[in-house]
Amino acid sequence: MADFKLHCFAQSGNAYKVAMMLDLSGADWEPVFVDYFGGATRGAEFREGISELGEVPVLEHEGERLSQSGVILDYLAGQLGRFGAETEAERREIWRWILFDNHKFTSYFATHRWLRHLAEPKGHPEVIAFLAARARGALATAEKRLSTRPFIIGDRPTIADISMAGYMFYPVEETGFDLDRDFPAVAAWADRLSELPGWRAPYEAMPNGLVPA
Repeated sequence: MADFKLHCFAQSGNAYKVAMMLDLSGADWEPVFVDYFGGATRGAEFREGISELGEVPVLEHEGERLSQSGVILDYLAGQLGRFGAETEAERREIWRWILFDNHKFTSYFATHRWLRHLAEPKGHPEVIAFLAARARGALATAEKRLSTRPFIIGDRPTIADISMAGYMFYPVEETGFDLDRDFPAVAAWADRLSELPGWRAPYEAMPNGLVPA
């Protein structure tokens, strides 16, 4: 039995953040497929037995069951001794960027991708355009930051990078953002993360919720 179980599906960038952390840390883990598109997270079985929030990711480890990607990343950094803060100042800076990610980066990027690519029916064009503009603004913030340093808080990757990279490895056909063309510093940063030992793309690391494996 694996040390860690991750309730997830491949289309979830928030779940991918945790999968990436586990992979990059060399952890012994296994995915537990959640049929999100079949309504699993909205059912009583999931909400009462797995997570009252009705979301993935959910991580199981030694009797603990954790939800919310930022909380899980922080927990894993402590458990695995990888990608965490080395000082109190770093801890605050890491959490500053994780909160920025959750509020301004992943939130708009993920919702934009959902409405333009995954939702049926697709979202209203004006709503998609609004979300795209907000996501581009957040990408511009990351672009400026990463133009002066290799990783979010400095010279080494941390859980801040892993959090912010959750949706960076989905194909441009899904996201609508060409990072190489429009945000080269962000693209180079994503490349650096993908070169770390153990890295896998989301559709390699987790079960696909739409296409049978």
